[in-house]
Amino acid sequence: MSINKFALLFLLFAFCQLSAQQYADPEYIKVTNERAAKIVEKLALGNKAKETAVTNIIAQQFRDLSKIHDGRDTDIKIVKDDASLSKDKQNEIIDKLKAEADKSINELHKAYLEKLATQLDEAKITEVKDGMTYGVLPITVDGYNDMLPNLTVAQKKYIYDALVEAREHAMDGGSSKEKHAWFGKYKGRINNYLSKEGYDLNKESTDWHKRLEEREKAKKAK
Repeated sequence: MSINKFALLFLLFAFCQLSAQQYADPEYIKVTNERAAKIVEKLALGNKAKETAVTNIIAQQFRDLSKIHDGRDTDIKIVKDDASLSKDKQNEIIDKLKAEADKSINELHKAYLEKLATQLDEAKITEVKDGMTYGVLPITVDGYNDMLPNLTVAQKKYIYDALVEAREHAMDGGSSKEKHAWFGKYKGRINNYLSKEGYDLNKESTDWHKRLEEREKAKKAK
């Protein structure tokens, strides 16, 4: 084994040690608990035991997702820093690392929803999903409906279903940027769909922002 390979293995071992310390760190656990508690507070469950149980489930999900994301990103960095590997080989290994991480995240996602279902009904689980994704889905749905008041039932359904799918991915994102990127990706699909349906979205958007400005002026004038 080359010296370079030994160095890479040492870096990986060092990361695992640091990782274990981080996820057991009381301050890190406190931060994830507080993030989860903010989501649970808005559920208004009215049951202290249930609130605690749900908070623990959500907080643990945050920690478990971080382990997968951090492990994936560190492994990818090690591969990119390995000068002995060709670019094609690096990309091949990186694609495999991403696929393995995605598989782990999908399994975690399913198990997480099953745990939530032991404490919450479907409506409350939806609220948790929105809480984990900054409420982007309902805000975006309202935005499309306001911008395009003549949307058909079928068009509204397409928009909502696409954003629901985006939310399922976004709630597993490792950062705010990654979560918003999922919604951005699906909003692109929605806009393409609406364009094919005959909407001039540039014009619709311009007209909508004019209406928003007029509403704001009317509010201030009162």
